[in-house]
Amino acid sequence: MIVTVDDDPVVSRAVARDVRRRYGDRYRVVRAGSGPDALGALREIKLRGERVAVLLADYRMPEMNGIQFLEAAMDLFPLARRVLLTAYADTEAAIDAINLVDLDHYLLKPWNPPEEQLYPVIDALLDAWLATPDEEIVETRVIGHRWSAPSFEVRDFLARNLVPYRWLPADEPEGERLLTAAGVDAADLPVVITTDGETLVTPTEAEVAAHVGLTTTPTGDFYDLVVVGAGPAGLGAAVYGASEGLRTVLVEQRATGGQAGQSSRIENYLGFPDGVSGAQLTERARRQALKFGA
Repeated sequence: MIVTVDDDPVVSRAVARDVRRRYGDRYRVVRAGSGPDALGALREIKLRGERVAVLLADYRMPEMNGIQFLEAAMDLFPLARRVLLTAYADTEAAIDAINLVDLDHYLLKPWNPPEEQLYPVIDALLDAWLATPDEEIVETRVIGHRWSAPSFEVRDFLARNLVPYRWLPADEPEGERLLTAAGVDAADLPVVITTDGETLVTPTEAEVAAHVGLTTTPTGDFYDLVVVGAGPAGLGAAVYGASEGLRTVLVEQRATGGQAGQSSRIENYLGFPDGVSGAQLTERARRQALKFGA
């Protein structure tokens, strides 16, 4: 994304228009009318695991000037390139900002024509950003303490249910940035951030399950067959029952596959003479049961 911040509506629209005209096919342009509003947008972007390539901020803004905004934005997106929009009278402040917020460039207003004054600058900054971009994250993220039992329990629950996730220690920079974006104190851990950017603080297993795509409520009011326990035997019963046309529901307290689902290699299971991992066996059986309507 490219984020523009300016409290003057006319200038704000002009910046966003010019940037969108040139880069709108490759980047999403986000426009904000103040530093606090822009920081709020950046926090949401961070929690969704998306990336910011360039920040363009006006210097003279109430509440929070452009330098203060860029300084705060660095905590969330340290790799984003930073540009300060200034009037001629503010060039000294812009030069000072080069050291204060590691400013990449400052632009004098107006920048007409953009083909000569604006686009070459942004082109160079985007090239530099593409050389070392932020990594886009699309999986669930778990932030916690390395030796914390509750943090381990959340990670274990996700792993047992084959939910891809990324573990981030709370005392490392990226973990700290996410906690800042979520507005969560480091004492309230673990924190789970879902793929859609929702924040769960010290969640229960049921809360985690409901937010990571696991089915937590039955889809029907009546069933012919209820199988309790989703180990290999339970999965087999669900497959056979559903394949015979019975309305079948499979209930599991912890994770599909049971203990077998956590085995690195199963060599004594019928039909797999060369062995199979518990995760593979579990996932195949689960898909088979769903195929028949369980």
